[in-house]
Amino acid sequence: MQSEQTPGLHVGIIMDGNGRWASARGLPRALGHKEGVEAIRRVVEAAPKQGIGTLTLYAFSCDNWRRPEAEVSALMGLLRLYLRNEVSRLVENGVRLSVIGRRDRLPEGLAAAIGRAEAATFAGKALHLRIAVDYSARDAILAAALAGAGDPGITRTAFSALVTGDACVPEVDLVIRTSGEQRLSDFLLWESAYAELHFTRRHWPDFSAADLEEALAAYRCRDRRFGGLDATSAAA
Repeated sequence: MQSEQTPGLHVGIIMDGNGRWASARGLPRALGHKEGVEAIRRVVEAAPKQGIGTLTLYAFSCDNWRRPEAEVSALMGLLRLYLRNEVSRLVENGVRLSVIGRRDRLPEGLAAAIGRAEAATFAGKALHLRIAVDYSARDAILAAALAGAGDPGITRTAFSALVTGDACVPEVDLVIRTSGEQRLSDFLLWESAYAELHFTRRHWPDFSAADLEEALAAYRCRDRRFGGLDATSAAA
């Protein structure tokens, strides 16, 4: 489904460090993921106030299926719980929810729950919240290439719509990764062609509205030229 584009920045966040947060406290990794859901609530609430119109969160990659079965089950359970408990709050706050990635490998009933949540929140205009589950940017690009293979005149804009699944999703302005890692890990590769990158050592469960504001402040100080020159260099 497509909707009107929500104005504002598009920020993608690789929510990393839940397990490390838990291990540092002698807790099970599953509790780290549970605390990570609380961080999602904080960031979703803060995002529209900080000029973000689209927020894409990396929750579970295609490669994460290789994690221990108990951890995968806990993550899927948390997603199911989030959908059950948060939809009314999202509707109240004008947040549209979309889930990107594959759905055919999800536990029974989860894809249907996702569909119901997307339908219930579709009219939200304050923020477009996109959660990447069983997601691979390379797979999305490959699927778009196969879908557009019969059209030799396909434009970049049309191809982008095939990659994202929604022609109204803007390119990513800023990618944030928590917990000290400095890589993209197959996240929004097409959409992030000119995105600015921000890395923080803060583990995701500790990430706050203030951390988001700090990342955005750093972003707004950068000179985004998109392959061109800044005004001073162009004049010279």
